[in-house]
Amino acid sequence: MPNLAADTIKEGLFTHIVGRRLLYYQELPSTMDEAARLARQDAEEGTVVIAETQSAGRGRQGRSWVSQPGNLLLSALFRPTLAQLPFISIIGGLAAARAIRKTAALEPRLKWPNDVLLHQRKAAGILAESAIAGAAVWYAVLGIGINVASGGAALPDMQPPAVGVNEAAGREIARELLLRQLLVELDTLYRQLQHGVTPLPEWRGLLQGLGQRMAVTSGGQSFEGVAEDVDETGNLLLRLDNGELQTFTSGDATLHR
Repeated sequence: MPNLAADTIKEGLFTHIVGRRLLYYQELPSTMDEAARLARQDAEEGTVVIAETQSAGRGRQGRSWVSQPGNLLLSALFRPTLAQLPFISIIGGLAAARAIRKTAALEPRLKWPNDVLLHQRKAAGILAESAIAGAAVWYAVLGIGINVASGGAALPDMQPPAVGVNEAAGREIARELLLRQLLVELDTLYRQLQHGVTPLPEWRGLLQGLGQRMAVTSGGQSFEGVAEDVDETGNLLLRLDNGELQTFTSGDATLHR
């Protein structure tokens, strides 16, 4: 599979913020770490770091992110306000879902807090990290990993099981097209967020499991109940069996089937 290249990606890419600066690497320890390093050096908002492979990639809850060749691995730098910060990971999941739908003619769903699923299998993962100085956000880094060529065969132990976009679509999807669409969607959603337009209704509409029984692991504890809804910033509202309504800002959720 051919490598991506920054000049190829920028060809035909018309964005206002995201992707104004594209940095491509054959291998990095972590695109998240590199984007954060650039952020501390006052890199411009919208800088995107892309790698073919990562040697120390990570996902949510401190897990490692398995970086198979032929997939998409990137991190984007944002400088949002404190009010916009909770939506950075939300627009990441939504942008990935939109891009997969438009380039592969598939219908992704989201698993709270922000895994992208195809046929109940994980096609993409989202990670957001930020640095706050005083009462202001210094920077936020949004990491997105999309399984394109590699899926369950390459990642047999992943839960939920992994799937590649190519496998789900039954054909090969050009990575540069998927990546370009992802950057366009991310740029659109972020600019709308800057103008006070919340991504929550569309994101909520893609969430699976609302109204169903769910187990949530957070902070080393496990909780079970009915996922009643999400609040105005995307936190999960779980009605426990004792009647208490518990709010989760992060964690792992598993549907009872």
